[in-house]
Amino acid sequence: MSAPPPPYPGKGQEAGYPAQPPPPQGYGQPYGAPPPAAYPAQPYGQPAQPYGQPAQPYGQPALYGQPGQPGYPQQQGQTTVVVAQPAVTVVQQFRESPVHTRCPHCQAEVVTATQFETGSFTWIICLVLCIVGCDLGCCFIPFCVDGCKDVTHSCPNCKTVISRYNRM
Repeated sequence: MSAPPPPYPGKGQEAGYPAQPPPPQGYGQPYGAPPPAAYPAQPYGQPAQPYGQPAQPYGQPALYGQPGQPGYPQQQGQTTVVVAQPAVTVVQQFRESPVHTRCPHCQAEVVTATQFETGSFTWIICLVLCIVGCDLGCCFIPFCVDGCKDVTHSCPNCKTVISRYNRM
């Protein structure tokens, strides 16, 4: 293999640039090293200028990003923001089975007591069975079946009615 080519005129030490070592022979760049032409070369002694900031004279400290300097916002007191969350209303469904709830009258945490009562759905089923031909007493079966009746939920402590579940 031959030696690397000589440097281009004007790119050596006489132009202010340091001498570049020859590229490594073998497998290429060491692990983690940037490629040779990935970043523009900065001459020694010249700091890189961030985009949009004015140039600083060489040898003077930069005033940006230092506390107490004009370009840096002063930190006031620490502010705590309290975000109020909206109250979530849980709608309970009162059906056939007892429900764990808070009684609105005595404010006690209770499991409701249920009671089945004859409602409009029971009477409609009775009328339909009578029209179909079950008029010899079979039309009164819905009055014995809890699945045809309305359900009343009451508080076991104060005995007040909390809710009523109507089949119709």
